[in-house]
Amino acid sequence: MSIVSEIEKTLDHAETLNGELNSFLSIESESSLSRAQLLDTTETVGPLKGVAIAVKDNICTKDMRTSCGSRILGNYKAQYDATAISRLNDAGAIVVGKTNMDEFAMGSSNESSAFGPAKNPWDVARVPGGSSGGSAVAVASGVVRAALGSETGGSVRQPASLCGIVGFKPTYGRISRYGLVAFASSLDNIGIFGQTSKDVADVLGVIAGRDEKDSTSADVPVPDYAATLNDDIAGKTIGIPRALLGEGLDDEVRESVLASIDNFKALGANTVDIELPYAKYGIAVYYIIATAEASSNLARYDGVRYGFRAEDSPELRQMYFKTREEGFGPEVKRRIMLGTYVLSSGYYDAYYSKAQKVRALVKRDYETAFTKCDAILTPTSPTTAFKIGEKSDDPIAMYLSDIYTVSANLAGVPAISVPSGLSSEGLPIGVQLIGNFWSEATLLNLTHKYETAHPLNARPSVFAG
Repeated sequence: MSIVSEIEKTLDHAETLNGELNSFLSIESESSLSRAQLLDTTETVGPLKGVAIAVKDNICTKDMRTSCGSRILGNYKAQYDATAISRLNDAGAIVVGKTNMDEFAMGSSNESSAFGPAKNPWDVARVPGGSSGGSAVAVASGVVRAALGSETGGSVRQPASLCGIVGFKPTYGRISRYGLVAFASSLDNIGIFGQTSKDVADVLGVIAGRDEKDSTSADVPVPDYAATLNDDIAGKTIGIPRALLGEGLDDEVRESVLASIDNFKALGANTVDIELPYAKYGIAVYYIIATAEASSNLARYDGVRYGFRAEDSPELRQMYFKTREEGFGPEVKRRIMLGTYVLSSGYYDAYYSKAQKVRALVKRDYETAFTKCDAILTPTSPTTAFKIGEKSDDPIAMYLSDIYTVSANLAGVPAISVPSGLSSEGLPIGVQLIGNFWSEATLLNLTHKYETAHPLNARPSVFAG
């Protein structure tokens, strides 16, 4: 079948399902078909030639909408491609659309999007997770096999868990952040969704590596991730922080995680109990550091250079105020205010400085643990997908959705979520593996062997085709 035919089918699925799922904010039919026609007539063979990719709407794509799910950017079109997008294009991939997201990646349910929430294809009355919910839905519903998201505190892994797919966050610096609209720069990563670990490995192998445009990208060799997927995992050791399997964890999620431990043992892996004593402070530390960096990064949205500008503002300062008041949603305003507070005179040392010290201790916990094991296994999310609106009025309950994921971002280590089963209500449950720095190949090997031996064997109620 020609690439054009495949892309036509993908675009048709995207258009057909989007009315129900709201996973795409823009579907790029014209540019996708034009690129497919070009690829059909060229002999150049890239590793992702003709593969349809969905991209979160906070990753810059030249001449395509990049709204960050916010009214303050609206229909803004980027003037350049992010490095990850350039590398996908060079490999022959086709970006078919930009996906829905929590506004400026601030949220755990996709409900803070200025354009309405994406909906979970397993149950459209439930959230898909966030902030990369639209990308997760595009993959889980079968529109595309892989998609890009962004990770600041679990925004790829958590929706992957709630939507029953694979979600991957790399070591900080493994994938260039050039062209990723900043939320919290020391925590942000571009992440990958896939229907399988192989999908993730194929995309990672293309977009990983040093980038001169991003000074935080690492000059570390990029291995062939797909080549080691089938390596034997016998003898690998998985650390189990049993203190994290107690209070606050849904009973069915706990049962699924414990079953996954037994399944890894059956595949030949060893287990060892470990301690992560500072993990319990992860949420508090994360929401101090992330909001502080957000208050600085979002200062650039003032109505002067691009995006939305409030009308009827005769005075400059008033225009700033009205633009930000009308352009930002409630969650973004909440985080800007909190971040500005913790950075203010008299509170910097009490909050921000102390949070950075605890962050160093979180990182040290992982460094100690990895002297005993190759990966650490935890739940990805404390619950399965919750109902739309269920936690909208309770920010603390919403923030706790990321309790198992934020510490990997604080430490900068890679992590991946893989489906581990279904709840009694038929909702996906995910298990998370966290690895040592630059151990992405090990994580993908572990999850590939796991999903091959224990496939989910179920599809969501809303599925393409």
